[in-house]
Amino acid sequence: MNYYATPVAEVARSLATSPDGLDADTARQRLGEYGPNQLQDAKKKTAWAILFSQFADVMILVLIAATIISGLMGDYKSAGVILAIVVLNATIGFFQENQAQKAMNALKKMAPNRAQVQRNGLPVQIAATDLVPGDVILLEAGNSIPADVRFLDTHALKVDESSLTGESATVEKSHAVLPEGDYSLGDRLNLGYKGTFVTNGRATAYVVATGMNTELGQIAKLVQTDETATPLQKRLATFGMYLAVGALGICLLFFGVGWLRGEPLLNLLMVSISLAVAAIPEALPAVVTVALALGASRLVKSKALVRKLSAVETLGSVTYICTDKTGTLTLNKMTVEASFEAPPSPAIFGADNGLLLAMALNNDVVKNTDGDWTGEATEVALARYAAEKAYERLPLTARFPRIAELPFDSERKCMTTLHQTEAGVLVVTKGAVGALVKQLDKAEAGKVPDLLKRVDTMAEKGFRTLGYAARLLPQLPTDVTPQTIETGLTFVGFAGLIDPPRPEAKRAVAMCRTAGITTVMITGDHKLTAKAIAESLGIITSPADLVLTGPELTKLDDEAFAAIVAQVRVYARVDPAQKLRIISALQAQHQYVAMTGDGVNDAPALKNADIGIAMGINGTEVAKEAAHLILLDDNFATIVKAVRHGRRIYDNILKFIRYILSGNAGEIWAIFLAPLLGLPIPLLAIHILWVNLVTDGLPGLALAYEPAEKNVMQRPPVSPAQTIFGNGLGWFVLWVGLLIGAVTIGVQAWAIHQKLPHWQTMVFTVLCFSQLGNAAAIRSQRSSFFSVSLLVNKPMLGALLVAVVSQLLIIYVPIFNRLFNTQPLSWSELGITVVAASLVFWAVELQKLVTRHRPRAKTKAQIRHVAPELAAV
Repeated sequence: MNYYATPVAEVARSLATSPDGLDADTARQRLGEYGPNQLQDAKKKTAWAILFSQFADVMILVLIAATIISGLMGDYKSAGVILAIVVLNATIGFFQENQAQKAMNALKKMAPNRAQVQRNGLPVQIAATDLVPGDVILLEAGNSIPADVRFLDTHALKVDESSLTGESATVEKSHAVLPEGDYSLGDRLNLGYKGTFVTNGRATAYVVATGMNTELGQIAKLVQTDETATPLQKRLATFGMYLAVGALGICLLFFGVGWLRGEPLLNLLMVSISLAVAAIPEALPAVVTVALALGASRLVKSKALVRKLSAVETLGSVTYICTDKTGTLTLNKMTVEASFEAPPSPAIFGADNGLLLAMALNNDVVKNTDGDWTGEATEVALARYAAEKAYERLPLTARFPRIAELPFDSERKCMTTLHQTEAGVLVVTKGAVGALVKQLDKAEAGKVPDLLKRVDTMAEKGFRTLGYAARLLPQLPTDVTPQTIETGLTFVGFAGLIDPPRPEAKRAVAMCRTAGITTVMITGDHKLTAKAIAESLGIITSPADLVLTGPELTKLDDEAFAAIVAQVRVYARVDPAQKLRIISALQAQHQYVAMTGDGVNDAPALKNADIGIAMGINGTEVAKEAAHLILLDDNFATIVKAVRHGRRIYDNILKFIRYILSGNAGEIWAIFLAPLLGLPIPLLAIHILWVNLVTDGLPGLALAYEPAEKNVMQRPPVSPAQTIFGNGLGWFVLWVGLLIGAVTIGVQAWAIHQKLPHWQTMVFTVLCFSQLGNAAAIRSQRSSFFSVSLLVNKPMLGALLVAVVSQLLIIYVPIFNRLFNTQPLSWSELGITVVAASLVFWAVELQKLVTRHRPRAKTKAQIRHVAPELAAV
C-alpha cells in the first residue's frame, strides 16, 4: 500500500487503528503476529565453517600438497615455511570474514530504545522493540523515529534523513496526502523512516511498518550478502588450477621418461618430487599479503584507510567509480554563488542593499565560541554571504530586533520574520520564488515574468534559488498570521545557492578518464542540480551521456536498463535498492565497480560493490562497517590516488608471478631436457629447494616494494576477462624460461665436454645468477634497469646482495660444500658462470628496449582525445 498517497483516515482503517492508538490486548496480539520491531541477522556461519572455508582455495590446497611433499623428503625447513604461509593466509581471511557481521551490528545501534505511544488513549513509554503496525507514536525534536510511520498531524516538523537518503538538507514534513505517482524516499513528505531524526517541531504518526519490513530493514537484508571475490582472487583461483594440473603433469612425465631411460628410481623419485615443488610458487601468498599490507600503509598516508586488504588490489582493477556527490565531488558547504536584487523601496529598507539586509535578518544561525556559523546549512550560507558583504547578522539584529515570526512550513514554503524599525515594523519573507510571487502586491505583477525567467535560468545551472520579499507595517498587528502578514509584499531579490565542486575533483575525474575509468554520479539531489555539477566536473561530456532519475529507473525492466547502463553518467533521486541495482547491472556486464557513500542507504551497494568506499568524516558507522575502504578526507581525488596505489600493487604482484614462473620454467626445462639430450640430470633435489627458498623467495618478496610505473594512470584497467597469463605474461614465461634452461644446459654441456669436475656446481650457480639477473631486469615492465635506481627499492638491493653472498658461501665454505654437494670454483669458472647467467638479464633488457618505442606517442594522443586538460601534464 502506498501510504503517502492514501488519506490519513483510510490509513487508519487499513491498520484497524485510530488517533487514540491501540489497546493493550490488540498490541500484544500484533506483536505475536509481526514480531519485535528489531533488525534480524541472517543465518550466520559458525567460526569453524569460516575457518575451514579459508582452505578451500585451489592455491592453498596446492601449497598444502607442497608442505606434505617437502616433509616426506625430509626438508622440514621448507615444509615449515610453506605451512606458516598457509596458516597466515587462513588467519587473515578468517578475521576479515568475521568482521563482516559488524555492518549489521552498526545498523542495530541506530534503532532507539524507547518510544512514546498512545495506548488506550493515554501517552505511555514503551520499549521500541514492542512497537507494532497501527500504534500511534508521539514525536518531537531530538527523537529518533523508531519505525516507518505515516504522519497524521505535524507542527513545523523537520527530519534529518541524510543517513537514509543521502540528502544533507533537513526535510520539512507534512501530513497532507500526496498525489498519485512514483516518489523517491526523499520526496515522500508525509512518511517518516526508522533510524532518521526529528530536528524541529513535533508530530503524531501511525506506525505502518516495523522490524525487517521498514526501509532500514530492507537495507539490512541487502547488507546480509556474501562477499564478492576480488579480481586477483578470481585470477589466482584459475591460475592455481592450471598450476596444480601442470605440476602433476610435469612430475609424471619426467618420472615416466626417466624410468624408460633406466635412471635410478630413488633419485628419479626425489628429483620428480622436487620438480613438482619447483613448479609451485609457494611464496605467492606471502608476496600478495606483503604487497597488500605495504599498499595499505601507503594509502593511510594518502588519507585512505583500508578495512580489507583485498580492497587495495581491487582498486587497481576498477573500471567504474560510482560516487556520491555531496562532500565527495563537492565541498559539502552550501554557498551563495549568485544573486539578483530588484530595486526595493527605500522607505521599506533604509539600506544600500535590501537583499543583503533581508538575508541577514531572516535567519536563525548563530556564531559559536570559535567564531564559526552554526545552524541549518542553507541559512549559514546566506548569513555568511551577507556578512562577507559587510551585512553582519548580529549588529543588524541589534539594530532591527525581531519581535515576531512565522516559522517555515512545507505548505506555505515560506518563513517570515518581523523587525522593529524607526519607521515601523519591517516584514521580511523568505521562500520559494514560485510561492512568493503569489503574495506580491498588485503593483509588482509586471516584474513576475522577467523574475521567473531569471530563476529558471539559474535553476538550469544547478542553483537552488531562494527569494526575498518585504513590506513595512505601521505597527505590529494583534493577529500575526500568514493571511495578515504575507500579503501585499514587495519583491526584494533572490539568491542562487549551490554546493560547489571541489577544486581538485575536476582534475581527478579527468585522470580517471585517461586511466580508462568511467565516473558515475549517484545522488539523492534533484536532476538539474546533479546534471549541472556533473557537466562542470567533466563527468558528462557529450549528449550521449545520460541522466536518469530514480522514478525513471523504476519504469525500466532489467533488459531495458542493461541496454543503457553503460551510457548513464548521473543517477538522481535514487533509493537504496536502486543503488544496488545499478551496481549489479554494471557487474553483469563484467565491470569492476567501486562505490562511494556515507549513509545507511549506501551500505548494501558498498558491501556488494567490488570495492566499497565509505566517507570517514561524514559517513555513518553502518557505511564504514560495510565498506572495504574509508576515505579520511571524504575527497574524490583521494580515490584516484588509491587507484594508483592499487595498480602499482597489482603490477608488482604480476612482476612476481612473471619472475617466479619464468625462473621455475627455466629449472623445469633444464631438468627435463638434459636427459633427452643425453646429459645427466643437472641438479639435485636440494639445489632446487635452495633456488626456491633463496633465489626465488627473497627477490620475489622485494618486488612488492617497487615504485609505480610511469604510465600507470595512462592505461586502461586490466580487462576483467584477462587471466594471469594475459598481456604477454605467458609468452614471457615461455621464452625466458627456455632461455634460462638453454643457458643452464649449455654451460652443463660445455663443462662436461671440457671434463671439468665442478660442472654441477657451475650449473647450479648459473641457474641462481641467471634468476637474479632476471629479477633485476624485471623490476620495470618498460623502463631500463639503468634508469630506475636500485635505491628506490632498498629491499631488492638487499635481497640481491644476500642471494649472491649466500650462493658464494655455498660454493666456497666447506661445511656447505658437504651439505649441498658443491665444490669450490676457480675464478675463471666463476667468471664463466657469471657471464653466461648475465645473458638472461641482457635479453630481458633488449625485449624492453624494443617494446618501449610503441606506447608513448599513442598514450599522448589518447590523453589529448580523452582529457585535453591533462595533455600538457
